[in-house]
Order: sequence, then structure tokens, then C-alpha cells
Amino acid sequence: MLRTVATFFCPILLGACASAPGAPHAAIADLAPTGKLRAVINLGNPILATKDDTTGEPRGVSVDLARELAKRLGVDVELVTVNSAAEAVDKLASGRVDVGFFAIDPARATTTAYTAPYVQIEGSYLVRNDSRIGTNDDVDREGVRVAVGNKSAYDLFLTRELKSATIERAPTSPLVVDFFLARGLDVAAGVRQQLQADAKRVGNVRVLPGRFMVIDQAMGMAKNKEAAANYLIAFVEEMKASGWVADALARHRINDVSVAPPGAGS
Repeated sequence: MLRTVATFFCPILLGACASAPGAPHAAIADLAPTGKLRAVINLGNPILATKDDTTGEPRGVSVDLARELAKRLGVDVELVTVNSAAEAVDKLASGRVDVGFFAIDPARATTTAYTAPYVQIEGSYLVRNDSRIGTNDDVDREGVRVAVGNKSAYDLFLTRELKSATIERAPTSPLVVDFFLARGLDVAAGVRQQLQADAKRVGNVRVLPGRFMVIDQAMGMAKNKEAAANYLIAFVEEMKASGWVADALARHRINDVSVAPPGAGS
């Protein structure tokens, strides 16, 4: 429902958000029912959130968005950190958090209402240097074993799309390359930047050119909360249109990630 009303409500709500001194009471009640905004932060996606080496605190684009949303709602923020997308989805579905940051996927739509995406990132493949696999089209073949993070966006997508190759699941996305090497698998799948960093770390591997998917990263919340849904849609659109998201990406030195177009999504 949240995705379907985005186009209709965004222009109206953007104007309301810009002129009103604070968020509507109904939106605050929906988004912060405990008196604070509980936001789940997935540290398993290093493009959007990591742990600060000095302070140990979470930092990144999704962290900044959570804090900005809480500021506009006039409440404190509680950051609930997890290490995988599956944990983040479970936290939201069980009502232990109010909002989160997720890759849009139909498999999650039963429990999660999405905004339009705020950024788009690429899913890529990694293989050993001596692998005969040279392109993305070579992956979906009999006998090819692909490592993915359990219940990640890549797992959900490839489970639907791969017809001949088989999938083996690492506990979390950051562990995919080590899992791929330890199990002697043929391919590792994940976000391009993470795979590139892992390639430098472990050596003797390469990231295949191109991408096998575009990942729409959106904010999400529980379904059937119309006031909150409308406000969150407008918030994300304003953050993109104002340049706020682009500035956050630059501030955290995140490269090769695109700010999503207005109201865009898959």
C-alpha cells in the first residue's frame, strides 16, 4: 500500500512538510509509539551503515536518515543494530522497531511497507582468477554453486532468477567471500563495493564486469499505518530532492551509488 500511494501523496505532503512547524500528531504516534523512534540499522550492508572504528557507534547514510527523521518528528532516536538483512526484517515484523532500511523485494512485502528508494546500488558476482566464468551470463549453469548472504536481497532475487546454478547461503552478506573460499564454491554474489574490497583483501579473485541486479534501497515500516506511511513517503522524497541524500553519500565517501530518481522503484 505504501508504495502505491507514493505518486499521489508526495507532492501534497512535501508541501505540508516544508511549511508545517512539526510532523502531524498522527504520524508521530504511528512512527514513534513508544515516545522515541526505534530504527533498525543493518551493519551487514557497509554501503549504508558501518561501525565507527573509533567510537564503536553506527555511522552511515541510513544512520543519518534515521536521526534526521527523529529530529523532524521531535523525538529521540534509538538505533537498533543488526548484522544481516534477515535480522532487520524480523525486528520490524515483530514490532521491536518502528522503521528500517531495506532493499525492496516482493518477498518482504507481506510485513514491510516501503517508500520509494532513496539510493540504488549494484549486485555483482566475484570469482577466482582461474575461473572459466567470464561474464554474468556464465553463472546460471549446471554445476555452478553461488554463495549469497542468507535472506539478503541477492538471495531473494537469485532464488527466483537462477534456474540451473545452485545457491549456498552464508550467515551474513559480509561473510560471503570467506564462505565462498572456505567451501570451494564457484561464485560469490553481493554488493559491488563489498566484493571489490574483499577482492583486495583476499587476492586471487576478480569481480565480474557489469551487474546482475539493481538494488533499490528504501525506508520501510509496518503496514497499515496510513499517517506514518504518508509522512515517510514525503520525507524520503524531500531528502532526495533537496540534495540531502547526495550530501550524505559524499560525507561518508560512498562512491558508485546513485541517488534514486523521484518516486522511482521496482
